[in-house]
Amino acid sequence: MAILNLYNFLGTYLVIGALLFGFGVYGLVARKTVIGMLIASEFVLAGSSVNFMAFNRFLAPEPAIGQIFTLFIMAIAAAEAAIAVSIVIAVYRNYKSIDTEDLVDLHG
Repeated sequence: MAILNLYNFLGTYLVIGALLFGFGVYGLVARKTVIGMLIASEFVLAGSSVNFMAFNRFLAPEPAIGQIFTLFIMAIAAAEAAIAVSIVIAVYRNYKSIDTEDLVDLHG
């Protein structure tokens, strides 16, 4: 029955957050398309949100701080997704591809 009490340990949340963060970093490195990188960056932000909420639940003297950080992360993730999708649409209209290797002539 010890498996049912895993939600009462900080380590459980930290492992889940680290896995999400690790999957996100791996996805940023391994993906070739911009959409895949966008999804991987959402994993990175989700992993950091889980860690903020875990530390908020178990260690914070003021319980609202971790929740405020997580709300800011969610707002940043929503803005990042909206801007990234509009950039992907603009790039696809010009280059007819969203593969990052086809976008080498975008140097500023």
